[in-house]
Amino acid sequence: MSALLLIILAIVIFVVAYLTYGRYLAKTWGIDPGRKTPAYELEDGVDYVPAKTPVLMGHHFSSIAGAGPINGPIQAAFFGWVPCFLWIVIGGIFFGAVQDFGALFVSIRHEGKSLGEVIEENIGHRTRILFTVFAWLVLLLVIAAFGDIVANSFIGASYGGSASNGSVATASLLFIPLAIGFGILVYRKNAPMAVATILGVVLLAACVAIGLVCPLDISKNFWIGFVFIYIIIASVTPVWILLQPRDYLSSFLLYFMMGAAVIGIIGATIVNPASTTFTTPAFTGFAVGGNYMFPTLFITIACGAISGFHSLIASGTTSKQLDNEKDALMVGYGSMLIECVLAVISLIAIGTLSSDGSQAAVKEMLGLEAISPTIIFGTAISNFFATIGFGEGAVNATKTIIMLAVSCFCLTSLDTGTRLGRFMFQELFAGTEVGKKLKLENMYVATIITAFFGFVLCLAGYTKVWPLFGAANQLVAVPAFLALAAYLKRIGRNNKMLYIPIIFMACATITSLLLTLKKNLGEVFGGTVEGTAMFTDVLQSVIIVPLVVLAVILIIDGGKVLLNKNTPK
Repeated sequence: MSALLLIILAIVIFVVAYLTYGRYLAKTWGIDPGRKTPAYELEDGVDYVPAKTPVLMGHHFSSIAGAGPINGPIQAAFFGWVPCFLWIVIGGIFFGAVQDFGALFVSIRHEGKSLGEVIEENIGHRTRILFTVFAWLVLLLVIAAFGDIVANSFIGASYGGSASNGSVATASLLFIPLAIGFGILVYRKNAPMAVATILGVVLLAACVAIGLVCPLDISKNFWIGFVFIYIIIASVTPVWILLQPRDYLSSFLLYFMMGAAVIGIIGATIVNPASTTFTTPAFTGFAVGGNYMFPTLFITIACGAISGFHSLIASGTTSKQLDNEKDALMVGYGSMLIECVLAVISLIAIGTLSSDGSQAAVKEMLGLEAISPTIIFGTAISNFFATIGFGEGAVNATKTIIMLAVSCFCLTSLDTGTRLGRFMFQELFAGTEVGKKLKLENMYVATIITAFFGFVLCLAGYTKVWPLFGAANQLVAVPAFLALAAYLKRIGRNNKMLYIPIIFMACATITSLLLTLKKNLGEVFGGTVEGTAMFTDVLQSVIIVPLVVLAVILIIDGGKVLLNKNTPK
């Protein structure tokens, strides 16, 4: 299979989907360009701040991207490229993009409140409490994981890292004052967006260039501390001065990375078609290495097709910055489809390197002791440019820029996740005696508590529970769909397009959790594990049970509302 044909096919399909199904949803749900958004109604200069559409698009896209659309397809590729591609396309168009667009839409119709608040108004108080607690716990896992990922990407050469890591660290640090300067220039000096963007992108390129020449050489422990101090500050800072401008500018890194990948595929195909031809088999079976395609593939690809985390971002930070309701289609639905394109590029990366779709094959081919999806992605893209005839310097620079882009998006997801955790923590205790007495409603207190537990989990070894993140993350999509469906029913709008996503995602997540529980209990009681492995199995099992119970309660509560013939008032 030609990689060039696959990427062109994907882009065409997604453009058509945006112009047809996306617009159909906007019309069906009743998007109203004349309606005032929460960003104007509740403007406070901190969280509720109207953003120009390109800036908000950059923020949302950067926040939802992270490492997910690169890691997911590469990790699932052992099932073959055909089922992965089909799920990225079908899942992205009818599941992921619908969820992101819907979560943004339903939030702006509820004063920019998070999904928990929306659920309370449309389903019930108990469901809202359970969802908010669950979502906050999932965010702690996100904070712990991305904190570790970012710190690892900054480790200096003398501490087990590489010169590329040091370059990423330098560029990332320089990027912070650049973002602040951009925010002041646009929002306080009223500089034209086009002029500010050109200047910002040029300076961003300068940050990368300085990073390549002057890599930092510092230990991981320092970077973990730095990252958590940074996110505490960033998550309470007014969005216009750091979050909006940094995410907007960092989105150009991702656009560049994707553009470079497409150019590389086209150029390499022209020079040597074999270099961009898939070596992975089209389909390797419904069960591979003890993993069943359902639900493994649908959970593993994650952000490449659908991610519950996206709905938290759409209803958490993005909805508070939307300038006009009509922009929800581009920001919500459009951003997810662009991410799906990145997922297809990631699938191409592993497909042109591995003979069986496994990371182990790439590891052996490159002669490395350790391999990661980011390395696979960077290697594949740089190989395309090497095939075209680029020199070693350009190839190495490409790898560094890709690492910088992934690191930037993880950092973006990290501080956005911390801000979302703060929102949910505040909402959980808002108006309660405990919240007032202990000042848990205060944004600084809520931020410190959220970051602290994320920090502890990071140091304690988040990897022990990380395997559950995929299912837990996808599980968030179920109440997101339920909240939207309940609201649409309440206002008398068609919500039938949400029924299949609700049922499918509920079945996939619960099945995944139960299979993991079965495996863990079998290992524990079968005496096949001991020590740390046994502790991990037991810890995962203890977490799985309440997750499944929560899923069932959410589905029952939401189902009652949807099946009730009387429209809720």
